[in-house]
Amino acid sequence: MILTVTPNPSLDRTYEVPGLDRGEVVRASGERMDPGGKGVNVSRAVAAAGAPTLAVLPLGGAPGALVAELLDGQGIKVAPVPVEGHTRSNIALAEADGTLTKINAPGPELSSAEAQLLLSVVGEQSAGADWIACCGSLPRGLEPSWYAELVARAHAAGARIALDTSGPALLAALRERPDVVKPNAEELAEAVGRPLATVGDAVKAAEELRELGAVAVLASLGADGQILVDASGAWFASAPVDAVRSNVGAGDSSLAGFLIAGGEGPKALASAVAHGAAAVQLPGSAMPTPRDLRPDAVRLTSEVPVDRALKEPVR
Repeated sequence: MILTVTPNPSLDRTYEVPGLDRGEVVRASGERMDPGGKGVNVSRAVAAAGAPTLAVLPLGGAPGALVAELLDGQGIKVAPVPVEGHTRSNIALAEADGTLTKINAPGPELSSAEAQLLLSVVGEQSAGADWIACCGSLPRGLEPSWYAELVARAHAAGARIALDTSGPALLAALRERPDVVKPNAEELAEAVGRPLATVGDAVKAAEELRELGAVAVLASLGADGQILVDASGAWFASAPVDAVRSNVGAGDSSLAGFLIAGGEGPKALASAVAHGAAAVQLPGSAMPTPRDLRPDAVRLTSEVPVDRALKEPVR
């Protein structure tokens, strides 16, 4: 069972539009509404794969109630933590050429009591969990050290932790040795404080995160693929994509695929890439089911192409 923790969940509305012209009326060709937040998306991807999951998240107001209702409709168990503020509502505009414009609301400010209650509920619900996936930004009211405390508590209880966050929250949590961290290229560059121009640059940055405490680093490099760096070395994997429809939740789907496949080693990396490639070809933040996956199309190697220039370098 994979338990997910989403400190700042959302209600996500995605509109498919032919193009985006500022100041003009834009008519959507399609729309969808989904429960959102990185951890929520991981739970949705795990459930879509037919595996058990439980989502722990603070919920408040009418948007929070709708998030819980939508998750329940997808067969996902929810352990809600009631908060006084209202759960945020986000908007995504997906253009026909694959360009995505996102408007993310700040979300509620959690009190110190609500922050501690969230930690307590995670502890209460984590019995029997194979992995605890802690994902996304921290809401107002939670200090950057909040994830570090969660990782420490989870390890004390014998659980494995996957962490997908960025900035000070990521750096603070590294000292507690999360079992795997999952940055994208921009977050990886931010963590080491320098640009990334090649796959080799990304590998070196991942190695530095391991030196700071991460047991393993699963890094998404966008259209270039993904790398996994752990105690055994480095692996690189990629998969062809016919057409990008929406990249909302693709990284979360990748993390779900990694954890479903055991959460370590090249087999899990291949699963992560297959899930991510499938997700970007689906509308909005839809998560892939087994019939959407093309595992045979994944190219996996331990001979990492360190000199390959990134298609989307981080300046």
